Amino acid sequence: MNTNAKRLTIADIAELTGVSKTTVSMVLNGRGNNFRIKPETQEKILAIAKQYHYKANSVARALQSQRSNTIGLVIPDFSNLGFAATTKTLERLCRDNGLQLIIACSDELLKQEAIAIERLLDRQIDLLITTPIKDDAEYYRNLNINVPVIQLDRCTKNSKTPYIVTDDESAVIELIYTLCQRHQLTEFYYLGGQAELRPSTARLAGFKQGLQKANLALQADWIIQTSYYADSAYLAFEQLYQRLGRLPEALFTGSYALLEGVLRFLNDHHLLDHLTEGKMRLSTFDDYELLNCLPFKINSIQQDHQKIAQHLFHMLQAILQNEEVQNQIIPARIIWRS
Repeated sequence: MNTNAKRLTIADIAELTGVSKTTVSMVLNGRGNNFRIKPETQEKILAIAKQYHYKANSVARALQSQRSNTIGLVIPDFSNLGFAATTKTLERLCRDNGLQLIIACSDELLKQEAIAIERLLDRQIDLLITTPIKDDAEYYRNLNINVPVIQLDRCTKNSKTPYIVTDDESAVIELIYTLCQRHQLTEFYYLGGQAELRPSTARLAGFKQGLQKANLALQADWIIQTSYYADSAYLAFEQLYQRLGRLPEALFTGSYALLEGVLRFLNDHHLLDHLTEGKMRLSTFDDYELLNCLPFKINSIQQDHQKIAQHLFHMLQAILQNEEVQNQIIPARIIWRS
């Protein structure tokens, strides 16, 4: 037999060692002792496998065990630092526990999301984690997803699909109320992302309740909603600045990407000094180390991405073991810089 001409199989190892294919399979799957296979036989099989760089056929193994040990993840934006932080920890947890995490991106496009899900299902994944673009559970049921699903950061309405999200609302209430009281604000603008998404509704609800708690009457034109992209925020804030003829007294951005768009506008128009002088109070949802390096102070809400990833991993483990899981709502905390 020319073992270099093709990929080594269990049958090849059986021929080289003079034992049955069943015996080889037991040893290579770490069950030699369970079936009382002689130590010298196990050593011989493992030596041959190592000599010829044997690699198990993952497809055949998956068919045999009805498990691919592969998890699919669809996120809306690869450049979102929050998703990147969660994904980094989750991938390590999967890798350390014998699971492979395959990541795809929807780019906040329904068609791309459907394609990403379909391709992951084609890979015979055991479970799908997704950040849904729509809040319509019926839409996702029609995609015929035939594996368990966990929703991350967003959740669909009227659905039994388990989810893990951040408690956006409580943190935003506390932030807005405290800033209103501390600086005796008379106006406070809100710049958020797509209105129909769960993070948007939760953060806007928190903003409104924070104003109400501070006895600051909300004005209809204080609420501005666009998409969760820096370019969208740049344009929206530019329009606000032109409409007011000045900077607003205070502004809360619903994500770090939106904050980036506002800062780009301020920089392009030489207005950053106004932040240093306290002429506009700027705060945001999401927190990253860069905010500690700026010459002006931006208060922020920090999500616990490590805890989110850990809870997410425990959820997927439980589901793969056919155990019941509970939805998870992870607290956020405020980072005060002023």
